[in-house]
Amino acid sequence: MSSTKIGLGLAALGRPDYINIRPEAELNKSVEAFKTNALKVLDESYALGIRDFDVAPSYGLGEQFLQDWNDSRNHKNVNLSTKFGYTYVANWEIGFTGKHEIKEHSIDKLNEQWDVSKALLPNLKIYQIHSATLDSGVLKNDAVLSRLHELKEAHQLKIGISSSGTEQIKIINKARKIKFDGKDLFDSYQVTFNIFEQSTYSVLKELLAEGKTIIIKEALANGRIFKNDKFSAYKSSYQLLEELSKKYHVGTDAIAIRFIMDSLEPSVILSGASSSNQLQQNLKALNFKLNANDIEQLKSLAVNPENYWQERSNLSWN
Repeated sequence: MSSTKIGLGLAALGRPDYINIRPEAELNKSVEAFKTNALKVLDESYALGIRDFDVAPSYGLGEQFLQDWNDSRNHKNVNLSTKFGYTYVANWEIGFTGKHEIKEHSIDKLNEQWDVSKALLPNLKIYQIHSATLDSGVLKNDAVLSRLHELKEAHQLKIGISSSGTEQIKIINKARKIKFDGKDLFDSYQVTFNIFEQSTYSVLKELLAEGKTIIIKEALANGRIFKNDKFSAYKSSYQLLEELSKKYHVGTDAIAIRFIMDSLEPSVILSGASSSNQLQQNLKALNFKLNANDIEQLKSLAVNPENYWQERSNLSWN
């Protein structure tokens, strides 16, 4: 079986609105209800064997929820990762119509957010640039890169980037060239990869061969893997996913996650579950293995990255 672990990302647990295609169920969106649910899902995740948890300051109150859980449970064997570079500005306003988060990859923002995130130590293992981009200039900002190197040395952290968009490969390759004292600055790469967005496959395989930590986010394509009449272009994809779901007696989500495990074999795949039930369904991916033909069929579902990311940018917060 694959050595890939399933971790938990807190993007949907820490804020009332999130980019995803999920039904508008009757949901209590108070801070208290979200915190109760987040702690419940974190506890169940741990009980089910999950040890890797990923968050960011822009995930609403997600970082605070994770810190409260980490402090109160006092587990010694969890691996926490967080980021710097985005600030949550929706202020828990339901249906907020402006930008929910603002990007700033400055040295001031790094120091400001590190001052909060460092409370996750010593369980904090990976510290990342959140959605590193070429246009933000963060990968040539000497002050930021030097400070990250200082934090790496002082706290024995892995330093990483997360990436999104059509330039993921360029961003990753730029980051690979950054060194201090002859050693790579970046040890970890958190990348969007799923049945529809497979463009980074080759570079991720290279990084894995170099011993880097590869964390996969958006494994379910923000919910687009689930049958949806709004996405008529995926009709044949939905048919194949439904056939495989029946074959292996699991949900579409488990098929999508297992595909990543069997084809790419990354270090960690993040579940974006916002409930205990979703988490349990995702974890069924650990209980079976796709055959070679299944994998090849699923590889054929990849779409043009330009189309994938344009479609993602059109998704609404709900």
